[in-house]
Amino acid sequence: MQWSQRFADDSTMSTDAILVTGASTGIGHETAFLLAQRGYTVFAGVRKEGDREALEAEHPNIRPIILDVTVPADVARAIETIRESGATLRGLVNNAGIAVAGPLEFLPLESLRHQFEVNVYGPIAMAQAALPLLRETQGRIVVIGSIAGRISAPFVGPYSASKSAIASLTDAMRMELSPSGIRVSLLEFAAVKTPIWAKGRRGKDELVAKMPPQAMTYYGKIVNAVVAQTKHEEKVGMEPRVIAETVLHALTDAKPRERYVIGRQAKIQRVVAALPARTRDRLIKKAMGLD
Repeated sequence: MQWSQRFADDSTMSTDAILVTGASTGIGHETAFLLAQRGYTVFAGVRKEGDREALEAEHPNIRPIILDVTVPADVARAIETIRESGATLRGLVNNAGIAVAGPLEFLPLESLRHQFEVNVYGPIAMAQAALPLLRETQGRIVVIGSIAGRISAPFVGPYSASKSAIASLTDAMRMELSPSGIRVSLLEFAAVKTPIWAKGRRGKDELVAKMPPQAMTYYGKIVNAVVAQTKHEEKVGMEPRVIAETVLHALTDAKPRERYVIGRQAKIQRVVAALPARTRDRLIKKAMGLD
């Protein structure tokens, strides 16, 4: 029996461990809880002490750790914590992410850099740190991507660009690690009921304050359209549990997929992404009410 199947229905703690980043809310939280229910020891990365305490109380198999994927010392400490625990690292779930939005004409470059620091460089830093342990177990890496990596829209170019970049890097990593028996999967989906976009909206006023006054004159209509779209998608989006269950499949199936396109909306957007640019632009603007 494979290691991935041994504890599939066992809620007791095992020495088989999974590291999940961005586990305080949304997809990361659901993934950590599901894996803990299935018997894995879950090292759950969070950035705030309050989140660490809350997670610790949720399930005995969850071991929260303070982890900001953009801080090298945090990354190194996370891996050292796993090593010192005596647990056997079987998988890494790169989930931590943020959404930066704004018109590229006026978007502060530090905001764009931060988008890439978290969504692109962070997952690679985590993989580099975890791979010495994952090589010992021929473990798995699961990257939480987005269908936005295939199709962009006004104002969310930074987020789409980061997801496109991590998708390309994940493809390369998958092929590079294949001879070592390490499997790498990318998950792509559209709307999910997760706080990521609400957090982005809360940063709207801060972003507007950094831009010149004419920014809202030029782009105010698009700003309002994007805000309305994110609110709508949060209402109709999939439950995070659906993504968590796919993560479990990618970590445990004997033949995990290279890419998982999850949900009807993502599959439609995958088709739209393949259309000629002019047609694609027209459809996106129409969907956002920008005709």
